[in-house]
Amino acid sequence: MASSASKGSAAASSDALDLKRNSDDMAWEFAVCCNPLDLQRVKCKLCGKEMGGGVTRMKQHIAGIKGQVSSCHKSGPLDKFVKPIDPSIPVKKFQQQNISDAIDKDRSYKVGQYLARWIYKKNVPFNAINDDDFKQFCEALGRYGPKWKPPSQHLLRQKMLLQEVERTRELMKPHEIERVATGCSIMTDAWTDKKRRSIMNLCVHCKLGTSFLESKEASADAHTSEYIFNYVLESIDKIGINNVVQIVTDNASNNMGAKSMLKEKFPQIFWTSCATHTLNLIVEAIGKLKQFAPIIIKAKEMTIFIYAHHKTLSLMRFYTRKRDIIRPGVTRFASAFLTLQSLIAKKKELRAMACSDAWEGCKHTRTKKGKSAHATIMSRAFWNGVSLCIKVFEPLVKLLRLADSNGPSMATMYGELLSTKKAIMAAVENSEKNYLMIIQAMDTKMKGRLDSPLHIAAFMLNPKYSYADSTIFSDVEVVAAFMEVMEQFYHDDDEKQNIVLNIDFTRFKKKEGMFRKVAATKAISNANFDAADWWSTYGLQTLALQNMAIKILNLTTSSSGCERNWSIFEMVDAKRRNRLDIVRRDNLVYIQFNGRCIDKRMKLSSATDVLLGEDASRAQDWIVEGAYVDEEIDPVTGLSYSIIDEAMGATEAMELRRSARVRELHEVEEFVSDDDNESDHEIDLDDDIEYESDDDGVMATKDAEDEDDGAQP
Repeated sequence: MASSASKGSAAASSDALDLKRNSDDMAWEFAVCCNPLDLQRVKCKLCGKEMGGGVTRMKQHIAGIKGQVSSCHKSGPLDKFVKPIDPSIPVKKFQQQNISDAIDKDRSYKVGQYLARWIYKKNVPFNAINDDDFKQFCEALGRYGPKWKPPSQHLLRQKMLLQEVERTRELMKPHEIERVATGCSIMTDAWTDKKRRSIMNLCVHCKLGTSFLESKEASADAHTSEYIFNYVLESIDKIGINNVVQIVTDNASNNMGAKSMLKEKFPQIFWTSCATHTLNLIVEAIGKLKQFAPIIIKAKEMTIFIYAHHKTLSLMRFYTRKRDIIRPGVTRFASAFLTLQSLIAKKKELRAMACSDAWEGCKHTRTKKGKSAHATIMSRAFWNGVSLCIKVFEPLVKLLRLADSNGPSMATMYGELLSTKKAIMAAVENSEKNYLMIIQAMDTKMKGRLDSPLHIAAFMLNPKYSYADSTIFSDVEVVAAFMEVMEQFYHDDDEKQNIVLNIDFTRFKKKEGMFRKVAATKAISNANFDAADWWSTYGLQTLALQNMAIKILNLTTSSSGCERNWSIFEMVDAKRRNRLDIVRRDNLVYIQFNGRCIDKRMKLSSATDVLLGEDASRAQDWIVEGAYVDEEIDPVTGLSYSIIDEAMGATEAMELRRSARVRELHEVEEFVSDDDNESDHEIDLDDDIEYESDDDGVMATKDAEDEDDGAQP
């Protein structure tokens, strides 16, 4: 009997370990019931002490409130344990420590010094301190309290990384839902990393923005049309054939070959050329015209001369208050446009520099290139030409911003393209001899790329254009393009084609039913008008046409999202992290790229100019001579011949040995050093100057004639 009683007591004691009251009180996280027959008898999980009085007594025990029960020797205040760690959960403000504000401020500053030391030593960008994720980490650390130990490298590289990927994937669920509702575009591009590995990148664009899906190493494979087609085919299977509306790539020949293969396999999916790539080709062609090429060449020669010598560079920065005249952009065209704008904005400062005694006393300005730069700066014709370049390029810049944005651009691309042509004609004062060559250059490069049937159909389905000009509905080219797109969208579905063309389209054209509503007309004039949203509201009586319109108008026209992703690849795959395997690298890129997309969506908009580059890699031809040489691409490997040459060491084997280089150096007639004595006209750059930063936005164009201050012709 005694034995059985003892066994029963032991079982009861064992069960009591898991007993707790049916309560949401957070104190039960640190207490358990000792006796199932006496629920007021509790045991502290921290120190093991048993006591009566229930959870109230337990709170006094953990909080160290004396009088009723002894304090727990393994705990501090109760708030330290029950306060949620998640910084997204608000907590009540608690009283500060019983010290003066001055001492508390000093202690906080010392904590900041430890953080600053880590930032300085590890080369962390200063603006990282403003990152929301870092602020959440600080809040979570403060809630935890002292003695927190950071996770190990293994934990960061394995478990935590995979958990963050899953968390990011959950946050990207709205994108997956949007793809089903309004369709999506697949974007793919190739890139070579610092290890010379060829990587195929895959991104998906929907109405909510661009998201990174995956990448694939393709170093051992030739980037043929069939290879690209098979890669795109795999992505279509993952996303869903019914959710993919179009594929967007650049205009390379292997991509165009894959386009033909896709049309045979999935004729209902469109394949579109990248608008950003096409616009850069357009501007490059315009820049080579005789009206603009001499001006751009002179501007480059002048900036190259200034940046070639530290004396002239220091002089320029003194007069411009340490503002550079070179403005790097995301493309060569963007760099050219931003730099020309910068030159116009600093015209007076540059002329003052060229007329100064320090300029006259500098030995470099007395050379042939120096005299040419001086003549350029003082030339009225040059500044008039720069002003004309900006006037012509400005409408194209607006179009490039539209194409390079993260939102849907198909709805307005063709309409804005027509407006761009009109703006360019106005910029040259409708002079036929001036605008005819420009328009011809545009039409040559955009043929079949920006004026495809898909672009024209989206133009007609956007009531912003078609309701403003009713002749669009009777334009043969526009209606024919719409019919072609409709037949491809509803491929082999004669019934849907009949409904769209003979019923729904007629109601839309004649403004019948909901299209006749006054609110439908007023919505078009709203500043934040969205054509796809307009169709989702007023197209309910034309469901077949509504479905087609929503999915087309929500499309992008550019694959620049893939190109923006390469900058993240470069940061992740930096030299100090080049031991990352492909899977871990993809996980980091997935978190960073999609995390930025989520942050932008939460902030609704970004004030960053999409044309501005993060470095000067696309502005080298404004700084040094011969910076860019058009390279041929090996059709088998997909790599440029310069990369192949570097890998094989062919040029290196042909370089002169040291003795030959030294002999060649001594044979030079004149060797000039920047350290030679200059004239007495020196500029003290240590003077106190109120320096101002460059405005990131695009400045309004001003005619050079308005600032005609006696310049030499």
